[in-house]
Amino acid sequence: MAKQDQLDPQTLALVRFAAAVAQGYEPELRQGAAGCRAAQTPVPWVEELLLQSVLMAGYPRTLIAFTLWRKVSRVPAPASDPDADYRQLSQWAARGEETCGIVYGANYKRLRENVRELHPALDQWMITEGYGRTMGRPGLDLLRRELCIVAQTAVMEAPRQLHSHLRGSLHAGASFGQVEAVLSVVNPLLSYDQWKKVKELWQTVKDGWDPEE
Repeated sequence: MAKQDQLDPQTLALVRFAAAVAQGYEPELRQGAAGCRAAQTPVPWVEELLLQSVLMAGYPRTLIAFTLWRKVSRVPAPASDPDADYRQLSQWAARGEETCGIVYGANYKRLRENVRELHPALDQWMITEGYGRTMGRPGLDLLRRELCIVAQTAVMEAPRQLHSHLRGSLHAGASFGQVEAVLSVVNPLLSYDQWKKVKELWQTVKDGWDPEE
């Protein structure tokens, strides 16, 4: 695996915090929040990571992580947020289609069909709420968003999602070295068998990688 210096210190701290959110343990969350402050990770990056963590880690872990971030960082919550206005639904949908299209590339249409077969509401929520309202927000670029999701899905043992977002991170412009740096962050958090599966999955993605797909 590549060394973690493939990532700048701010991004590395962000990825570590993302992994801690997926774990959900308060000592690690405090350490992750403090690490972001020490690395001078931009506050908008951290807050966007926490907001998008609802999608992967759920509300319980996200609320705990946000609470500890507020305590450790002493950064107050913003007074308002543009995406609190549900009249922007059509904008979220358009933003979601664009963002999801980048992440999934040539597999975008098939993804939509597969999710729609599970339930049409899931497909709409995925695009509008997930990729539009949440992942398509300004404040954190898509590359770093995807790297954080790679860390979280690896920790949470979600191989299908990990596979999608390993590819998604590459579609968003990440290098192999940057992805491997993220995986080196989560390595100590996994058992031997878990880590072996993650390595094998990443090798499969690398061996079959085609930017056009």
